[in-house]
Amino acid sequence: MDIREYIKEHLLIFDGAMGTYFIKKSTNPQEKCELANLTQEEIVYSIHKEYIAAGCKAIKTNTFGANRINFGGDEELLKEVIKKGYEISCKAAGDDVFVFADLGPIEEDGVADGFDEFKFVVDCFIELGAKNFLFETLSSDRYLANIASYIKQRVDEAFIITSFAVQPDGYTRDGYFGRDIFRRMVDVKDVEALGLNCVSGPYHMLHYVKELNLKNVTLSVMPNAGYPTVVNNRTLFNASPEYFGTKMADIVRQGAAIIGGCCGTTPEYLRETALNVMQVTGDEIIVSSVSANKIIDKEKRENKFISKLERGKRVLAIELDPPVDTEIGKFLENAKKIKEVGADIITIADCPVGRPRVDSSLLACKLKRELNIDILPHITCRDRNLNATKALLLGLNIEGVDNVLVVTGDPIPSAQRDEVKSVFNFNSRMLARYIDTLNETIFSSPFGICAALNVNAPNFDIQLKIAREKVENGVKVFLTQPIMTEKGLENLKRANEELSAKILAGIMPVVSYRNACFMNNEISGIDVGEKIIKLYENKTPEECRELAVSVSVSMANEVMPYCNGLYIITPFSRADIVCDIVNALKSFEN
Repeated sequence: MDIREYIKEHLLIFDGAMGTYFIKKSTNPQEKCELANLTQEEIVYSIHKEYIAAGCKAIKTNTFGANRINFGGDEELLKEVIKKGYEISCKAAGDDVFVFADLGPIEEDGVADGFDEFKFVVDCFIELGAKNFLFETLSSDRYLANIASYIKQRVDEAFIITSFAVQPDGYTRDGYFGRDIFRRMVDVKDVEALGLNCVSGPYHMLHYVKELNLKNVTLSVMPNAGYPTVVNNRTLFNASPEYFGTKMADIVRQGAAIIGGCCGTTPEYLRETALNVMQVTGDEIIVSSVSANKIIDKEKRENKFISKLERGKRVLAIELDPPVDTEIGKFLENAKKIKEVGADIITIADCPVGRPRVDSSLLACKLKRELNIDILPHITCRDRNLNATKALLLGLNIEGVDNVLVVTGDPIPSAQRDEVKSVFNFNSRMLARYIDTLNETIFSSPFGICAALNVNAPNFDIQLKIAREKVENGVKVFLTQPIMTEKGLENLKRANEELSAKILAGIMPVVSYRNACFMNNEISGIDVGEKIIKLYENKTPEECRELAVSVSVSMANEVMPYCNGLYIITPFSRADIVCDIVNALKSFEN
């Protein structure tokens, strides 16, 4: 059969979930599902046959997670799993059902190239004779245009579907806005069908499809059975097959030409789907034209901090570490001093060094209300998932906190890792992109997005590359690590020449010889020059305090021609030292 001719005349019904159904059917459900192609062939084969008997006209190979990264680089095992998975699917399908090579997302490890990883799996399938490809549960469209073009070069008649996991709020877990992905993918000529799968149940997916307004597109929609609950450590989907089937019929009425199921769907769900979609007539199919654009009718606040930078004025940011307990009096007193000395914005770290402190965003809201000064809370990717991050940003926006500094976040100290787990849905680049997209769609007063720049990194070329990506993702201002070496100063000069964003140069007063040695050896990203360390040897506390001011002022004057302002980090809550530094700077303003 020619799949293109088939779709012109018929609705193409895919199978449902292999992974969650395999857990129910398997004699060893703890085993990685794809490995069952080698060890539990009959179970995999029977699942395919059950879906076909339920009315499915297309099945996916049991290879969703089959890639080199997931298989620890074991290429021979991977090839064997793919080969067996394809053979089992073809045997089950016979001549009457389409078989699709199933490729899930590639979780990049920071070393491997995503295109090469997809290409390796694609090559395995092409060598086996595969002509139909499904890229599913994707969170971005990276590499897809290139890999689709590559497939077409090798298999001219290949049929390619790309399917994205978009949450009910319209974003993927990588922080991409779903409609932006679809807008780009519509123009990729080598992709025949475009769609959605996973993450959402049929109700939310139906409403999202209505917003897409994808005319002249072969639309594929494969929702989850609903939303899961955990009972006795088992993940269950409670939505009924009958409900799923009726909603799938509604999705067909919105123009879907390819349908199926994802997590939690069994052959019974697809049987109900097949029965319900048979009742849909051609004159019922109407592609919705519901407006997908968010209408923001609130008055936009001026972002004083960003506006001052854009006017070419230098700014002063001063950082305070949040308290470790509820005794907040000293923190508030220091914040008042910093405002009075002329700071444009107070920055607050988010649990620095991975240890719990008062929440930076809650403190930001308190200072904004009580002192009426701009606040720059740090937001890490370590402790919040996507939903919690969005909820936090909504609250900050309501409270009038107009700027955030996005950082990946220090790791949890090793002694606590058994009890405290990190949550890394994002890195700082992804988080910046996510906020930038929310700026366009949700916030009437967009956030000024700031980020960190490590001028002390051993390989500063990599830091510049990452910084350029951050700028592309919406970062407007960089705050550097403290500059206390010639290398740090030279890297600041490079950044000033090569980056389009504004830069605030980091200054961190050293308060003692012990403090200098500790920062130089224990704090990642901070280098204290030997000249500075020697200055503090055998000095009294009073002499060290004077050095803290004079050395910082000297460094501030050195960096001033190569930055748009200063970022002074308060040591040990010593706001008095920071105030003396600011007062000693004679020509801070332009």
